[in-house]
Amino acid sequence: MKQVATVVLVTGLLGCNQQPKKESKLTNHSDKMVQIDSALTTKKAHYSKYHISMDTLFFATETGQTVKYEKDDFNYIVDNHPELFIENPDEPDQSFYCNSGNGEFGSEAGQDNYYILYAYLLKQKNGIDNNQKMRKKLIDIYANINTLFSRFQHGGTYFGHQYARIEGYAEYSVYIYLQSKDHIEKTYNITKQKEFYIKSLRQLIDDESKIDHATFGNDKIALSKELNKIVDNLNNLITDNFYLRRAQEFQYRHYQYY
Repeated sequence: MKQVATVVLVTGLLGCNQQPKKESKLTNHSDKMVQIDSALTTKKAHYSKYHISMDTLFFATETGQTVKYEKDDFNYIVDNHPELFIENPDEPDQSFYCNSGNGEFGSEAGQDNYYILYAYLLKQKNGIDNNQKMRKKLIDIYANINTLFSRFQHGGTYFGHQYARIEGYAEYSVYIYLQSKDHIEKTYNITKQKEFYIKSLRQLIDDESKIDHATFGNDKIALSKELNKIVDNLNNLITDNFYLRRAQEFQYRHYQYY
């Protein structure tokens, strides 16, 4: 249910701006079909500069996973998923749901792979070395939030898939920062706001503990300590307004339970 709700939320609020296919109406108009074929050929030619010539592309994720793509497979993605190579990328959920619901990225594991590839490609645009500290901190923030809610729910496949997709969310956050860093206005001290956010997480731990009927006695006490340690980590990681806002956005967008 959570994943279905997320799909509805993202596609409903963000929109895909996809145009309906018109090929079927042009079956008897060869001149127009030629125009369409020509446009598609031009579009593919534009992105062909991203084709690889090596037999296999290898790259490592920020979480230590090794990913590989055979040349034909990667070049097929270049030709069929230009949204991964555009100058101004959409955020990863919109990019995925508007372009990749079927085919090679259609399964849950396929969606994981899409976000991993999305992060890898956007990282090249953002700059790898110059933004590594920010990238790592964002991944750590998102991973801690994901772990916290995973423990509230006593696990589940959703959180495992989220962990695989975190790099995509983090890389887009790096992109947002780079696009807006010269126009940041909210430079005030965030001590109080951060304090309220951290307190809200600790209150959530207390409230969840009261309705947790799967953990008892010393195990419940130990779990509470473990969860508060996660919040301690977040408290240390959130060092300015940008990280606070990204943490809040990530939590409120992906972890709503009733």
